[in-house]
Amino acid sequence: MKIRAAVLEDFGRPLVVQEVDLAEPGPGEVLVRLVACGVCHTDMYTASGVDPSGYAPTVLGHEGAGVVERLGEGVTLLSEGDHVVTLFSPQCGRCVHCESPLTNLCLAIREQQNRGYLPDGTTRLSLGGEPMRHFMGTSTFAEYTVMPEIALAKIDPEAPLDRACLFACGLSTGLGAAIRTAAVRPGSTCVVFGAGMVGLGAVAGCRLQGAERVVCVDLSPERLELARGQGATDVMLGGPDSVEAILEMTGGFGADYTFEATGSVAVMRQAVEAARMGWGLCTVCGVAGKGETLDVVPRLLITGRRVCGSSFGGLKGREDVPALVSRYLAGEIDVDPFITHRLTLDEVNRGFELMEAQDGIRSVLEL
Repeated sequence: MKIRAAVLEDFGRPLVVQEVDLAEPGPGEVLVRLVACGVCHTDMYTASGVDPSGYAPTVLGHEGAGVVERLGEGVTLLSEGDHVVTLFSPQCGRCVHCESPLTNLCLAIREQQNRGYLPDGTTRLSLGGEPMRHFMGTSTFAEYTVMPEIALAKIDPEAPLDRACLFACGLSTGLGAAIRTAAVRPGSTCVVFGAGMVGLGAVAGCRLQGAERVVCVDLSPERLELARGQGATDVMLGGPDSVEAILEMTGGFGADYTFEATGSVAVMRQAVEAARMGWGLCTVCGVAGKGETLDVVPRLLITGRRVCGSSFGGLKGREDVPALVSRYLAGEIDVDPFITHRLTLDEVNRGFELMEAQDGIRSVLEL
């Protein structure tokens, strides 16, 4: 079938919205009519050419939500008409990682997905008769996409898809970091560095876990106000003295939990240093630049601090994303403030421009 999609033809150049070919779903795959898609920093990171694992040409986009339209042979997890959220982090339910409660990093299709292919090593996308690779196994800057059934989360059809799409990446990553990866304890003190999509999700996650004090640190007063709306009890303008200020407000000990959601290695170090001696846990969610390293004083670790990473918030997508969407429908998670711009597919490059200008939190493409 012919579809319109935003194609990354060359790194460092604007995406080109054009007509591409999309083949029918193969065994274990489904055709999804996309309704909405968030414009995430990862898409811009890849488009810039900075991402060492990036490739072109490809159809970008991974924060999507839509409706299942056709099923490939052998599909059992979904039915036509199901409302779904796309998952760049799939859940096969059978590999050694899916069977373990210790990780969400499904191994079933990881190798082919990282290379831009569907599980059988081929693509369903083509441009001018030439195969074109899938981005993060999703390629949701498009009217339709074909994806493996294990990479789609079936959600309550009552959930508006323009809100549900945010659970495909940024919002779930932040929520999961607090709820699943760090497993924040009630009554604790938390500090979140960064008030973008992921950081605001982490603030909300700390609130949902019953944290007594949630401090959000950012350079933007406007974003800090959004953090208050998500449950931050204290806000702080970021800077070189952030760690000292956090130590002062915690009696010299530091926070029980810290979260880094900026991608800056300097801020990552601050998040480690602001964690409490004895048992403080620093969870790193941000993606650092190519070749960058995190410099940590070993004594910080010897005195009881821990550092961990979090991919997609440690969530097992097909199970946990529908549960988070249900909590949104129940009024526990306020999604509306995150959507600051609504754009059409033809305006996708405008979404990147807004992100670079730090104008708003999330632009959503209405497809």
